[in-house]
Amino acid sequence: METFEQHYTTMLQAIRTYAPNTDLDAVERAVRYADEKHKDQKRKDGSPYIIHPLAVAEIVAELGLDTDAIVGALLHDCIEDTTASHDEIAKLFGQSVAELVEGVTKLTRVEFSTREEQQVENLRKMFMAMSKDIRVVLIKICDRLHNQRTMEYQSKAKQISKSEETMDVYAPLAHRLGMQKIKWELEDNALQYLDPEGYHELMDYLDAHKAEAEAFMENVRKKISDKLSAVGIECEISGRIKHVYSIYRKMKEQNKTLDELYDLYAFRVIVESISDCYNVLGHIHEMFKLVPGRFKDYISTPKPNNYQSLHTTVIGEEGIPFEVQIRTREMHEIAENGIAAHWKYKEGMEAGEGKEFDWIRRLLDSQQETDAEDYLHSLKVDMFDDEVFVFSPKGKVISLPAGSTPIDFAYAIHSGVGNTMIGAKINNRIAGYDVQLHNGDVVEILTSKSAKGPSRDWLNICKSNQARSKIKQWFKKEKREENIARGKTSFEGELRRMNISPAMLQNEELLPQLLKKLSFESLDDMYAAIGYGGITAVKAIGKIREDLLKASRSEAAPKETKVLEIAQPIQQNRHGDSGVIVEDIDSCMIKFSRCCTPVPGDDIVGFITKGYGVSIHRRDCPNARAANNPDLAARWVNVSWVTSGDKPFATTLEVLAEDRDALLLDFATALTSQQIRMKEIVGKDMAGGRCQFTVTFEVKGLSQLTAVMNRLRAIEGVVEVKRGQN
Repeated sequence: METFEQHYTTMLQAIRTYAPNTDLDAVERAVRYADEKHKDQKRKDGSPYIIHPLAVAEIVAELGLDTDAIVGALLHDCIEDTTASHDEIAKLFGQSVAELVEGVTKLTRVEFSTREEQQVENLRKMFMAMSKDIRVVLIKICDRLHNQRTMEYQSKAKQISKSEETMDVYAPLAHRLGMQKIKWELEDNALQYLDPEGYHELMDYLDAHKAEAEAFMENVRKKISDKLSAVGIECEISGRIKHVYSIYRKMKEQNKTLDELYDLYAFRVIVESISDCYNVLGHIHEMFKLVPGRFKDYISTPKPNNYQSLHTTVIGEEGIPFEVQIRTREMHEIAENGIAAHWKYKEGMEAGEGKEFDWIRRLLDSQQETDAEDYLHSLKVDMFDDEVFVFSPKGKVISLPAGSTPIDFAYAIHSGVGNTMIGAKINNRIAGYDVQLHNGDVVEILTSKSAKGPSRDWLNICKSNQARSKIKQWFKKEKREENIARGKTSFEGELRRMNISPAMLQNEELLPQLLKKLSFESLDDMYAAIGYGGITAVKAIGKIREDLLKASRSEAAPKETKVLEIAQPIQQNRHGDSGVIVEDIDSCMIKFSRCCTPVPGDDIVGFITKGYGVSIHRRDCPNARAANNPDLAARWVNVSWVTSGDKPFATTLEVLAEDRDALLLDFATALTSQQIRMKEIVGKDMAGGRCQFTVTFEVKGLSQLTAVMNRLRAIEGVVEVKRGQN
């Protein structure tokens, strides 16, 4: 177990090496303060808690950040986990440090209804702080990196959930900020908990071929070095095997085994000037055979995170392809440490100063218009997806999420352009609104002052959350009366589907309670939000469902009920002590219908069958519509769940996706990451290059099923995920 003294010493060494201008007196005071505040706390491995802040401060120092950032790292858990306050830290260490600590602090003292909502609120707060001071997120990423390094001491469930969050949020965030070195470590570390078998298989392979790989890399390095020395170009050359997650992802995308995957090597050439970069490129292409389509010039067109380099893939005499990256020394530092490197060049830089922070502003502009699930989706699209670079007719470069359309382009220019759009040209040809843009396209938006505004269909076409948010804002502002009517119809229709009378909303005692839960001032505000797409009727009712059902039961005449143990019919789920309540029936067999495979948490109804007892259906099952048939009304009974046991229920999902290689592998990986046991998967080809899979697996309830559906929706190419209904 490492000691306080060891971590303190290595932190000071990092400060002296990478941040020599740091005020060591302020650092020493912060160490003493944090040590005192955390003195009764321990890490999972039994070590003093202060070791974690010391380790985070060491990583922050290695990025070359300033005194306030290092002190903020030392104190980053004080407000959250100790008696320390914002005012106390501001008094002792300054307002800047206090703001950094406040920005990093999680919202653990606020109660949220779902894990997604808590994660979103944490992210929203972090982005808000980022818009004021980018050092907040740099400290947060360093905090997550050390937590991942010590993840072995956490429970298996915690290892998986935290590693998923790292892969979904923090590694892409590090990439967006240009911090490739940290991004690679986060991805590799998370992979060993999300797919330990795959991770160790890769590591074993790389270890077994280490000598062979080193010999190959040294041979190529020497060839390049000798050539460049002969022509008088001073440079540094290094070779490496691509990091584990990069290889893992390439295997999945290309559906190849390790033996079939040869593109494992990357070489880096660091030179003194931009002209040297292009000279080196010419010599590389002279020495080795170019792989067509694999040359990229990020010097003339930098990535949005300011990454600059020349990339080319070539094949040597051995027949093995490898990548060569060519950049200047300053480009290299920015490529390794991203925005942290900018901080050193421009002291006091704020997040709002450069175009590289446009994505932060976009996320902040849209954050009030979406609920938790939509916001997490928007992060994946606007922040984490690959990008496409297109041009305006005047040559301005616009960066958009991959898969974007002319609608996204229009709203990226200005909301006024999008709202008055009547058509588009791509490369001087008229194009439809739903045409996907590609790198290098020249896009012209046709507008008219007499345009009637965006169409609601555009919400299903656009890719970026920026466009979606601006379209919703237009409908919110311009079409309130229409939105109220549309929202009321949708909401009341959903109520009737659940057999709840809309008259319940006139209850003067119940209504304020419902509106408070939904965060609306009035029913009209809620209807308007549903009408313009700010929230769906299903989600709104989902938040108040229990209140509505409770009020409905209290108004109805009390009926005698009894908990029935679920009998085990043929082809029935095994669910042990699980039970349902069946009104007015003392004892009978219970069968869960295979047409809609209900699970605990679903809204259900029962049908008295001939010879099989009561068959349980979801209320939205097509077969349950027969409940409205007067001839069968007596055979439909009200049922409800009793808290389910630990054993799972089989259920079915239908997934529509764009057909591609490794799609099935991605499905299996997604289910495995959720600790789901898959029972059956059946696929078939569909028109338009699409395919449909019917997946049967076991879950313990609706919350777990929802998590699985969200995970599947995040897979590249997935168009729709819905519950199976036969």
